[in-house]
Amino acid sequence: MSVAIIVGSQWGDEGKGKIVDYLSENTDIVVRFQGGANAGHTIVLNGKQYILHLIPAGILRKNTECVIGNGVVIDPIAFKQEINMLKENGVDVNGRLFISENANIILPSHKAIDIQKEKKISIAIGTTGRGIGPAYTDKISREGIRVYDIKNESVLRSKIQNHLEESNLLLKNYYNDLNGINVDEELEKTFEHCKFLLPFVKNTTQYLNDAIGSNKNIILEGAQGSLLDIDHGTYPFVTSSNPTSGGACTGAGISPTKINKVIGITKAYCTRVGNGPFPTEQINNEIGRTLSQRGFEFGSTTGRPRRCGWLDLVALKYSVMINGITEIVLTKLDVLDEFDEIKIATKYVFNNEKTDVFPVNDCAAVIPEYTTLKGWEKNIVGVNNFNALPIEAKNYIKFIEEYVKVPITIISTGPDRKDTIVV
Repeated sequence: MSVAIIVGSQWGDEGKGKIVDYLSENTDIVVRFQGGANAGHTIVLNGKQYILHLIPAGILRKNTECVIGNGVVIDPIAFKQEINMLKENGVDVNGRLFISENANIILPSHKAIDIQKEKKISIAIGTTGRGIGPAYTDKISREGIRVYDIKNESVLRSKIQNHLEESNLLLKNYYNDLNGINVDEELEKTFEHCKFLLPFVKNTTQYLNDAIGSNKNIILEGAQGSLLDIDHGTYPFVTSSNPTSGGACTGAGISPTKINKVIGITKAYCTRVGNGPFPTEQINNEIGRTLSQRGFEFGSTTGRPRRCGWLDLVALKYSVMINGITEIVLTKLDVLDEFDEIKIATKYVFNNEKTDVFPVNDCAAVIPEYTTLKGWEKNIVGVNNFNALPIEAKNYIKFIEEYVKVPITIISTGPDRKDTIVV
């Protein structure tokens, strides 16, 4: 039996989708444990691209079961669209996709408030506008609608209507959104979309713990990245949940004592979407443009360009610490192919002193210090044998391992499933 947690070790977009898909070959169950349709996990299979927002990345393996855990907030419309996309591509989910009855539901009113709130605040967070934050707000204030409520149509209808009406008052009277929401129209549409979830509903906490008792192999799949964690990230420029390893246990209903390993997915450079501090960002220069163009760095959920910069080992070491990462998967190594020199941040200057400690609340004020390594200037796209890598690429990998004191066990050299090296 193996229970592995997959976390993003940076600001998200590290390539978790591809790696979860790759590891799912020998996995019985894949579980999404937090976030919502603000995630975008991209998988390329035989040249065809699949983008998943809610459904776990293991769904493309026909013998793998998938669970949307209690820690996820579910947009029924996005879920239905994703199911239809999979069906159109010949992916059958019947009998192997389940939704926790304790997960919370995102309503159109959550999305409307999300958009208006972002407009009103003085410093924008860079939210996706998918209603994630407002849905988690309702969950914490004990006013959320749970998937379990779908089982009772009268309760569900009443809760949806109350939320739409209350949100309309807030939208019109506080956010000055004169149009607000058409309550009657949205009530009927939302009610029908919620009922679509019903065949997938399950007591997934019991199901997963029974599976562990039966020695099944399980992956707990996170969305976003550790530096966006609501508690441990660069607050307030963070997501609304805990994408760190601790969030996996609460978001799936599995005890920490059942976890065997924590795998940190790490991009060979850094990117960030939206606002917030980014110490190694390369702004308006050839380095940033090259990373962006070679890495196709555009958000798979929003389409927004990602900010790009050198790999930050100070931040990565912090992520290793708060997650208890036991091994690293290094992705997009091939994006660095054209550089004759590659820089890695190994220290910060903060308050006129050098440090290798990530000051999470003050990282906008740090100046990174870099170690420069020789680039390999060779095409490694699709390489799937470690010995075939240039010596400079091997040195880059070794440098990372020695700094964070965690082994790199898998290397991705391209977007396709087969472009993978197991070390």
